[in-house]
Amino acid sequence: MEQDYIKLIFGLKLKQIRTDRGLSLFGLSKLSGLSKSYLNEIEKGKKYPKPDKIAALSEHLEVPYDELVSLKLDKNLAPIGEILQSKLLKEIPLELFGIQESTLIDIISNAPVKVTAFISTIIEIAKNYNFSRENFFLASVRSFQEANNNYFEDIETAVLKFAKTYHIDLSKKITSQELEDILVEEFGYSINSHELEEHSELDNLRSIYVPKTKTLLITKSIDDAQRAFIYAKELAYNFLNITERLYTFSWIKFESFDEVLNNFYASYFAGALIIPKESIVANLKQLFEQQHFKAEDFELLLSKYNASPESVYQRLTNILPKEFKLKNLFFLRFSHQQGSDKFSLNKELHLEKQQSPRARETNEHYCRRWASIKVLQAISAKNSDHEFSMQISDYVAENKKYLVLASATKDPFKQNSYRSISIGIELNAQLQRKVNFVNNKNIESPHVGVTCERCGVINCSVRQSPPTILESMNKESKTSEIVEEITKKYS
Repeated sequence: MEQDYIKLIFGLKLKQIRTDRGLSLFGLSKLSGLSKSYLNEIEKGKKYPKPDKIAALSEHLEVPYDELVSLKLDKNLAPIGEILQSKLLKEIPLELFGIQESTLIDIISNAPVKVTAFISTIIEIAKNYNFSRENFFLASVRSFQEANNNYFEDIETAVLKFAKTYHIDLSKKITSQELEDILVEEFGYSINSHELEEHSELDNLRSIYVPKTKTLLITKSIDDAQRAFIYAKELAYNFLNITERLYTFSWIKFESFDEVLNNFYASYFAGALIIPKESIVANLKQLFEQQHFKAEDFELLLSKYNASPESVYQRLTNILPKEFKLKNLFFLRFSHQQGSDKFSLNKELHLEKQQSPRARETNEHYCRRWASIKVLQAISAKNSDHEFSMQISDYVAENKKYLVLASATKDPFKQNSYRSISIGIELNAQLQRKVNFVNNKNIESPHVGVTCERCGVINCSVRQSPPTILESMNKESKTSEIVEEITKKYS
């Protein structure tokens, strides 16, 4: 264990034993002969006493020496011990969030009982929702993105430098062949497009990188846009000198938080290279100047880049907050199997604050009035290649509206399976200034909820379940009101 953690655990145990004995720091000082300030430093995890001083504490507190120096904590402090011994805090670069590890240690040592209760609660929630270490790291990266409005100037600059170094014309559509040539000629890669096809068990993987021989195994069953994105990620790892990385795409497992964070950096680089900022900003300005929105204009924008709709939508989450100051937005990705009535939310991002379309509501039915769901229903019925929809979603219960753009495409790796990508931007004064067509009254603007179980929209023709959770919440609220009235009456 880290020495700081060993000191912290000893200090927590000493403080707990002292308080259990009803002793103040002053009292323990008189009893043991150690100064009050020295004992305070020990309890805060800043100092670790020498064996003779531990022996003195052991004698006067009537605690066996071995028990005092053991790293095992009793049940009241056990959750803190679990977190410290797991080295989870060491794996997450806290400085990314502006947090010093010493600050966390001070918080833990100053209020161990409350912190322990909090940590226990988090652990219990994690167990109930099968929240794994991987989920924790992914949530941390998502929080990191949100804290930075999902825009990273240093990576944008690195992309421009890369393009200049390898003479890539960012005003033209980039092909996978162009990127493959750089991987092979400049970074010594070997590209193998046959091996993965021989293993049916690997049909969910698009690529595997073998670092020892610099061999990139890549599946044939992807289009040029997907191939270009994989190549661009590999170029990012090399050009940004990233060594701690994932070797499969999609990833199977990871060993550290840095691997997850670096995977995000490489993906960001790839998106910024294939969908250059200057180009997409110009395209968006042209689109936003229109008084009347035309779906074909947006679909034309999507076709300007050698990228999947998902990559373009992801890129919008970088560009809109930075270049158009549209920060109150969300990104969602749903999956859907043809013939099923289930729609799974498997990726989300919220900038500025947690907007309404959120999270994985366990065993609840997402609102069928969402554009995200509508396009999935349409593509499943038509079996087409791409379905697009735009609407202004009116969250009546929260008095908020969002301009939502949504696309659905086939899932290239699952038969009869589809996925939708959507971006929602809060309808406010800034959006109305930047986007002319948003004021067009012909845009569909349905009342929506989050899930049917929580929705108060009356006479909804596509409701999948009664508003049971909403009714329960309303009943509790009404009960509380009546209790308050009775209390006032008899006060």
